[in-house]
Amino acid sequence: MLHYITSIILSISRMTMEDGSTAKSYFTAYADVCFKEFGSYVKFWTTINEGNIFTIGGYNDGNSPPGRCSLPGKNCLLGNSSTETYIVGHNLLLAHASASRLYKQKYKDIQGGSIGFSLFAIHFTPSTSSKDDEIATQRANDFFFGWMLKPLIYGDYPDAMRKTVGSRLPVFSEEESEQVKGSSDFIGIIQYLTASVTNIVTNYSQSGITDFYSDLGVSYVVSPWAMEGILEYIKQRYDNPPVYILENGKAMKQDLELQQKDTARIEYLDAYIGAVLKAIRNGSDTRGYFVWSFMDLYELLSGYENSYGLYSVNFSDPYLKRSPKLSAHWYFGFLKSKTSFLGSQGIMQLQSNFSSSS
Repeated sequence: MLHYITSIILSISRMTMEDGSTAKSYFTAYADVCFKEFGSYVKFWTTINEGNIFTIGGYNDGNSPPGRCSLPGKNCLLGNSSTETYIVGHNLLLAHASASRLYKQKYKDIQGGSIGFSLFAIHFTPSTSSKDDEIATQRANDFFFGWMLKPLIYGDYPDAMRKTVGSRLPVFSEEESEQVKGSSDFIGIIQYLTASVTNIVTNYSQSGITDFYSDLGVSYVVSPWAMEGILEYIKQRYDNPPVYILENGKAMKQDLELQQKDTARIEYLDAYIGAVLKAIRNGSDTRGYFVWSFMDLYELLSGYENSYGLYSVNFSDPYLKRSPKLSAHWYFGFLKSKTSFLGSQGIMQLQSNFSSSS
């Protein structure tokens, strides 16, 4: 799949910043090869994975490839956090639109697939009932969602971004706006967190720093889940596009003994899947849900420290032995409509069965 097609951007990161048309043509050529070779097998293509977080991490914070930034205390040799984040985000949208147009013109009628764009989603809620925090929450939504979702749905950036970022935010030509608008058959959502938002006032004359977070003008603290809120917001604000939840899961420390009986993961998945169901019943056009992940693997930022898998992998074993966790048994039962597994009593029964079989 093109779920990780962003790798093509890493190899031409300078072009992505300075020569968007060249980067776009390379990206589209690569996509063309993928469509041609794998299109008979793949029906759902995601051109850009976590477009917002890929851009912020790689060009604002510098903590993910290609590691560019200009923030004090960061170990970045090159970069400009004030401008590159927005330039790269702009070119990602244009590259996606170009690949999408190619697929729809050349392959869609023959292969019958769909093409989309994915975002990392944080559900923002105001930390107080103050007007400032309510405005800050909408600003956070505009920056994290609207930055890429509004061009994909309506063809331009949110007013709050244009006002705050000013000339540092690229401008779509009329032709580009029309190409980006409607270029996604669906929106892919990666969702793990919600956040409580507090308005902050940044004094640029003192700090001398402008980047994505200073433009955003909020601070936030991670708090409990709110999947339903994310889907409801997208439904109301962005004309209820088709949504696939491409990642959602519970991180746990790599401890083989504790990993096997991962009750906390079951409770997490039970709650999140329930929230998806509520959103669908309330009219959200959510069409699919994927647990992250099928088995333990290398995570980009945390390595092997945390795991999300339904199956544990013994990385000390030369054969990398895989074992189903309690959550794998629960999820199997859920998919088979054995609803008695849901709830605390069902989990306790599952634990008992799991211990007996072990």
